[in-house]
Amino acid sequence: MSESSQTPLEDLPFDELRHRAFHIAEHRVDIGFFTDLFGHMPGMVAIEGEQGDLGAIGGTFIETVRAVKEMFGSGDIDPSTEALLRARFATYIREHEG
Repeated sequence: MSESSQTPLEDLPFDELRHRAFHIAEHRVDIGFFTDLFGHMPGMVAIEGEQGDLGAIGGTFIETVRAVKEMFGSGDIDPSTEALLRARFATYIREHEG
């Protein structure tokens, strides 16, 4: 068994969890997973609070995935958001891996 298979998902490094969840979602062409992540990001929550429309996220699957990856590539995720996303990624991996 590899080290990561013995480690609870929530204890893996954030980037590894994100990578695994993104890989599964891309393979499944699960646009819902990626658009759901927008709703968990503080900037998007602020837009929604100002009568913005999170449902207006559009474009192709590839564009959506690229936008989410760029959002996560900035490294500007606060600890409370990271904890929420960590749980979301771990749940998604459990539900869809293998």
